[in-house]
This record gives sequence, structure tokens and C-alpha cells, in this order.
Amino acid sequence: MPRYRLDIEYDGADYAGWQSQEDQPSIQQAIETAILGFCGETVRVYGAGRTDAGVHALGQVAHFDLVKDWSCDKVRGAINAHLAMTRQRIVILSASRVADGFDARFSALRRHYIYRIICRPVPLVLERNRALWSPKPLDAAAMHEAAQRLVGRHDFTTFRSVQCQANSPVRSLDRLDVVRGGMEGLIEIHATARSFLHNQIRSFAGTLRLVGEGKWSADDVEAALAARSRKACGPVAAPEGLYFRSVDYPEE
Repeated sequence: MPRYRLDIEYDGADYAGWQSQEDQPSIQQAIETAILGFCGETVRVYGAGRTDAGVHALGQVAHFDLVKDWSCDKVRGAINAHLAMTRQRIVILSASRVADGFDARFSALRRHYIYRIICRPVPLVLERNRALWSPKPLDAAAMHEAAQRLVGRHDFTTFRSVQCQANSPVRSLDRLDVVRGGMEGLIEIHATARSFLHNQIRSFAGTLRLVGEGKWSADDVEAALAARSRKACGPVAAPEGLYFRSVDYPEE
């Protein structure tokens, strides 16, 4: 059976997240339905990461198997056509044939995320549901300095959801940079790791926002990490600012 890789972009505002759910729309279910519509095969699409409700993707990766061998252009075009017919906010950027051993989740070396914050005194309109609004300016340099205290291999109990199902809170964080974006007032948090805990990046973003507001220092962030307690975390930032940016694989 031929295996296909999909690179996917989506606006997660109207979805309950990546994973299929019985009574709510999901990214996974929408793509599986589109595949069924174009080739008549019922398949399971496996994603590189399970984004939560409201979270977006610039380069989510998924794989699935088909019985019939279709051209990659046909797979991409047909899935996109069926997604468009049902007015899904999802598009397949590319489709490619991969080896049978490729797994979108387990073959991944690193995952990259971006969290976007827009600082301005008035609410967002065009960027609503696509960034976190901060009515006050934030000190991006102070946020970046504090973020470096989190880079490395740590017990991230403080920065994971109490519902997190990971066996261990220990993770290696390769990158956590806070930079000014290309538009006025935009601040981006760039995070890279092999894997993340549930709500880890949103927990980082909410905590670093306290630093940007001058309420916390870099030492406070380090103390929160050392506490290994969810109670020591800052507020969890809203999902609309989070984007699954891309995934690294060995063949790349």
C-alpha cells in the first residue's frame, strides 16, 4: 500500500483541535472525509502533533496509506477540492510519496512552534483569533532573557497541563527565542524541541508575558521552573496565538 505524506496549513479557530471527536469538528476528521470523498477509501490520517482547539498550523505533517497508487498532484488537488467544497479552513500544501517506515509522529526529530502576541491599545480585528492581544507594550528583550532560563533538559512539571498524559515531565527544549516580528507591535516566541508537553508552549507564553509586563523577572521564571509545581506557572496563554510551524525529519 502506498504511503503519502501531507504538509498541511489550517486556521484552527473553528475546530476542536487536530484529533477526531464524536460531536465536534476536527482537522483530522475533515481531511479523512475529504480523502473518502475523492477515492472512496476510509483511512486514518496520523499527524505529527495533536494541536488543541483554536491552535493553527503553518506546516503540520501527516501520513496515511491508500490501496490505489495515485499521483501526488492528484492526491493534493483532490483533497483540496473536497475540503473547499465543504468550506473547511484547511489546505494541503503538498503531498508526497514516502517509505513505508515513515511515521509523521514517531519519525520526527524536532517540532517548531510560534506563539504570536500583538501589542496595541485597541483590540484586534484582522488578527482576531490569530494572535494574542496585549493592550500594553511588552519588553521583548526581557522576555527573551527570561526564556533562556528554560532552554535545556529540565523537569517541566510547572509548565504542563494537569491533564497531560506524557509518562514523564522531563523534556529537552532546544530553543525558546522571543523576537520582534515584521509588523508593528508584533512579538513572536519561537520554540523548538523533539516533543512538547500538553500546554507547555502556552504556559511559557503566559509566564513570559508577565516578564514583558514587568511583573516577573528572569529569576522568577527560573524559580517557577525549579518549583516543579503547576501552581508556580503564570496564566496559560490563549490558544489563538499558537502555530504549529514545521517538523524536521531525518531525510531532510
